[in-house]
Amino acid sequence: MSLINKEVSDFSVEAYVGGEFKTVTKNDILGKWSVFFFYPADFTFICPTELEDLADTYEAFKASGTEIYSVSTDTHFVHKAWHDASDRIKKINYPMLADPTHALSRDFEVLIEENGLVERGSFIVNPEGKIVAYEVIAGNVGRNAEELLRRVQASQFVAEHGDEVCPANWQPGGETLKPSLDLVGQL
Repeated sequence: MSLINKEVSDFSVEAYVGGEFKTVTKNDILGKWSVFFFYPADFTFICPTELEDLADTYEAFKASGTEIYSVSTDTHFVHKAWHDASDRIKKINYPMLADPTHALSRDFEVLIEENGLVERGSFIVNPEGKIVAYEVIAGNVGRNAEELLRRVQASQFVAEHGDEVCPANWQPGGETLKPSLDLVGQL
């Protein structure tokens, strides 16, 4: 079953951000674009490379009007401990959401019930709180922040220009396609 156009359920979770603990709720994501970036666990191997990659592109995401929320089933206390201990994780300025109750993981359907960890899932959520794009991949393959940013920008473009679509490898400012009306129903 596809999660496209699924509205994110109400939630309230603790986060570590900017050296502080804060509560993040569904109301915080409404009115702007968001990326929910699920990763298996703190203090692991691939995860810090992905989160550092996101940290390195965070300003570009913010410039596009998008907030990043990294999410694991660790607590906000563990996020802080990892932030304090790792040079890669110290670079993070976006909220690190704690999901020890698995509320978000279940809502986004990435929880691995057997071990309480999550799959590597990246979800683009529009300002109305609906999932417009996502990718879930095996735990042993890292993701690319530049490609995720490109997909956010493409999602934003088509949201603003409903009669145009973005072809493969589209970049901001690149050519788009305008499907003919008789083909739209076949997409």
